[in-house]
Amino acid sequence: MRNNVISFLAMLLAFVLIAGAGFHWTVNRVYVPEGQSLMLRYKGPLVFGARDYAKTGHWAEEGEIGILAKLRGPGRHFYWPIWWERTLVDDVVVKPGEVGLVTCKLGDDLPSREFLVEGDIGNTKHKGILRKVLHPGRYRINPYGYGVQVVKILQEDSGKGNKYSGWVEIPTGYVGVVTNMADNRATGAKAGVQSNVLPPGIYPTNGREQQIDIVEVGYRHMTIQATKLRDASGKLIVDDEGEPQITNDLTGIEFPSSDGFEIQMDFTAVWGLMPDQAPHAIRTIGNVEAVEKKIVAPQVDSICRNNGSKYKAVELLVGTDREKFQESIVEQFQRVLKEKEITLLYGLVRHIYIPREVRKPIQTAFIADELKLTREQEQLTAKEEGTLKQAEKQVSLEKRRVEVDTIRLVAAKKAEGNRKAEGIRAETERLSAAIIKETAELLAQAAEIKGEAENRGKQMVEEAKAERFKLAVDAFGSPEAYNNWIFATGLPDDIKLNLIYAGQGTLWTDVNKADGSFGIRATMPLDPGKK
Repeated sequence: MRNNVISFLAMLLAFVLIAGAGFHWTVNRVYVPEGQSLMLRYKGPLVFGARDYAKTGHWAEEGEIGILAKLRGPGRHFYWPIWWERTLVDDVVVKPGEVGLVTCKLGDDLPSREFLVEGDIGNTKHKGILRKVLHPGRYRINPYGYGVQVVKILQEDSGKGNKYSGWVEIPTGYVGVVTNMADNRATGAKAGVQSNVLPPGIYPTNGREQQIDIVEVGYRHMTIQATKLRDASGKLIVDDEGEPQITNDLTGIEFPSSDGFEIQMDFTAVWGLMPDQAPHAIRTIGNVEAVEKKIVAPQVDSICRNNGSKYKAVELLVGTDREKFQESIVEQFQRVLKEKEITLLYGLVRHIYIPREVRKPIQTAFIADELKLTREQEQLTAKEEGTLKQAEKQVSLEKRRVEVDTIRLVAAKKAEGNRKAEGIRAETERLSAAIIKETAELLAQAAEIKGEAENRGKQMVEEAKAERFKLAVDAFGSPEAYNNWIFATGLPDDIKLNLIYAGQGTLWTDVNKADGSFGIRATMPLDPGKK
């Protein structure tokens, strides 16, 4: 019975464990795929425990009822749905060419006179729009606390020109003039148009913090000119003097001369804004088109009118007075633009249209004067041609003289060179003979020295031999001893001596006993190679 109870309890325990694991892996399990995150809201205890709520407008802390700030990333998570509200949220994706404007929904209200929230996502203390924007990328952001508006380019018409924010791209040849919408305590920048411009590039910009005017820098030209008459084929209509005919719509710069004639004029100005001048133009005038329309064109018209009315019609047609008119206009125009921080590169009076009744007599007189000058110049030309021909003959004569002098100098130089060459050759032969003679003398001296050296060597050898014999004789004590030693050293090494004793009167008999020898007999080996 006891074993049955134990088996039942074990089976019950195994069932509970399996049921708990199945409940945990089916009911509690939440799978978060890639590109999403899990937002959690704690509902509080089911029966027991205190129900503490998070502070209004703030994240829930540990144990408080409310939404947690931290999101859970992709993967498996286990939260009991009775206690937790589980919500899948998508990641915020900011593509290239876009920026993300972030609004913080939680925190305290901003202090007075502040409009932007400092800090990054997850590290803010106030509600409102964040100063920093999101650059291209993927972001895990809790939508309960932060809202993100993904934008490309925000364009706003300020009345003076277009202002840009968001993904602002400044092309080459342009600069960006920045207008701060609010003060920046971190950098110390104040609200308003900034003096420093942005060079060409890409700038992710928060439109609530900054707006950018894209300003073209460099030079551009502007021309004010009268409308010319043309025929049906488009060919320019001119009068008898070749002067173009203009319409009566006063499209050029029109002013009365000091003697009461109506004058029209064409004028071209090459002007521009430099990078350091762009902020002043945006601050006081507007965009580049407004600068041309409100400053450059009116100043050209005003300056030309005021200066042109000081001259008579004939003074504007020819002579130095027209040059003075041109110079005075350009000088005054440049001074006015410089005061307004605009650069003038060049100003040109292109054409002045004088009435025909004034122009024709002046041109006729001018042509007569020019013809007179032409005739005078022709006479001067003929005179100069005669002078030129005379000079050419003189040049030809001088050329021939130079050729003759050159030939003479060449011959003289050649003879001088030959003379020097002969002198050098004779000196070389003399020096060569002297060297040969000196060489023969040196060879004779060498032969004489060599003979003396050889004779002296032989003498020294003989003297050395004699000295050696003398030393040997002195060493043996007498010449006889030395001779005996020489004799002894000349005997063979294997010589044999026989001693025979002979009595008185028995020498010959004893000699016969000694095989024909007597006295001392030396026997030597029968070796034909030895003596």
